[in-house]
Amino acid sequence: MHCELPLCAQDSPRMLSNSPHIGHKVAGCVLFLSFFHINFAAGSSGKSSQSQDDMHVIHNNQLDLREIVFVIQSQSNSFHVRQAERRREDLLYQAHSLTEKLPVVSLLHRLSDNEGDWSILPLLPYLSQSFGKNSSWIVFLEEETDVKMTILAQVLAKFDKNKEWFLGKPLRDEESTIIHHYAFAENPSVFKYPDFAAAWALSIPLVVRLANKVRDEPLKSDFTIDLKHEVALYIWDNGKGPNLTAVPELCTEPESSPQAQHCATTLRKEPPLCGEPVHKEDIFVAVKTCRKFHSERVPVIKKTWEKDALYLEYYSDHADPTIPTINLGVPNTERGHCGKTFAILQRFLSSAVPNTKWLLVVDDDTLISLPRLQVLLSCYDPSEPVCLGERYGYGLSQGGYSYITGGGGMVFSREAVVRLLNSGCKCYSNDAPDDMVLGMCLNALGLPVTHSPLFHQARPEDYAGDFLAHQVPISFHKHWNIDPVAVFNKWLKDDLRAKTSDELSKSAKTEL
Repeated sequence: MHCELPLCAQDSPRMLSNSPHIGHKVAGCVLFLSFFHINFAAGSSGKSSQSQDDMHVIHNNQLDLREIVFVIQSQSNSFHVRQAERRREDLLYQAHSLTEKLPVVSLLHRLSDNEGDWSILPLLPYLSQSFGKNSSWIVFLEEETDVKMTILAQVLAKFDKNKEWFLGKPLRDEESTIIHHYAFAENPSVFKYPDFAAAWALSIPLVVRLANKVRDEPLKSDFTIDLKHEVALYIWDNGKGPNLTAVPELCTEPESSPQAQHCATTLRKEPPLCGEPVHKEDIFVAVKTCRKFHSERVPVIKKTWEKDALYLEYYSDHADPTIPTINLGVPNTERGHCGKTFAILQRFLSSAVPNTKWLLVVDDDTLISLPRLQVLLSCYDPSEPVCLGERYGYGLSQGGYSYITGGGGMVFSREAVVRLLNSGCKCYSNDAPDDMVLGMCLNALGLPVTHSPLFHQARPEDYAGDFLAHQVPISFHKHWNIDPVAVFNKWLKDDLRAKTSDELSKSAKTEL
């Protein structure tokens, strides 16, 4: 293992030998150096008239940077590794400018060989075992989260590190939503959960208790849908654990915003542009439909995003030349559509369609911005086996698998499709859930599922407004109780670079 800064020592493997979380390896460098303290009490600079109480406050508000463990919620795709490494280098650079006593900065995807660790809860026993004795805080952040180390240290120093704390920027549901299993249906806004983009933190006493709980009681939920909400529910534990404490310094404002002056964390306003957007001719679009939706859903696609696709085909159980649709010879099923999806994968590799670098598979009620997808795909290497979309999980605490949920759109590089089909992976029935079967196949092949929060399995109203406010979304799904054309025009109709959805929401007030 390589570390960017000197004076690092890896954790001894012996400290992990009793951990029930098998296969962990340490990514961050643990640095054993002399203590550095940051004083935060006003007027602490040598005034002889300070009272004993003032001195007590100053002492208690000292924080050693080595007490903080940063966990970047990284992914194993090469683009995301580069992004996470840059974030790690920035954190260590900031710390090094303050002191020689550096914090641990770990990349989540390197902590373990366990695929399910992105869901955080299975990782807690390892974090407790490794850092429970010498640390005070675990701070989780995303690769896009900009951190001001000094302000963050000041913020954490305000809280008693010997107590249980769950800190973050709170999100609330404005109405009960399917992605949260209609939790708190009578008053959805009563429950707070963290916006991961702003960073969030757990005190070590809470980590230790939760780790013991994870060890002693198997995690109950089969599905991981919206991780931030599910982590908050687990910590809250029907009122037995702490609620999320709102920390105003954990922000998702852009750093240039006047409101960001007090912020310990900020977020870049625009998504990364890694080069020229991928050309239209590099993307083949496959739309899954069926006869009963030819007149209801297909016209919405034609009114909204079809014009942005150079290569697009509709696949149905009925060939309709007016659309046109193609019958792949797979009977329609009420759910699952695995047979149809695998027929699409096979057709993508055949000479029947243009040879493109990328395949996008969507439902007939998916709303998507292809220009924004072209921008996003500029960050990915199509020669790698890339499987991109909104990531869900099944049985992650029991050796399960991750999968791209189909409604928000599934993006595959040609290399990924080649490996999937060459592996002999196939549906166990035509109506098997296609996205989950693909997830099982990818897991068996050791190919990663790459998550982007810009794809959405549900409608805009199913997500917290503050969560969408800092996004430039790529897709939404479902026409239920909405005007899908109006939703597309408000959230997804824009130029290549686009605006944040907060700006789109403001501008759309005059359009709708």
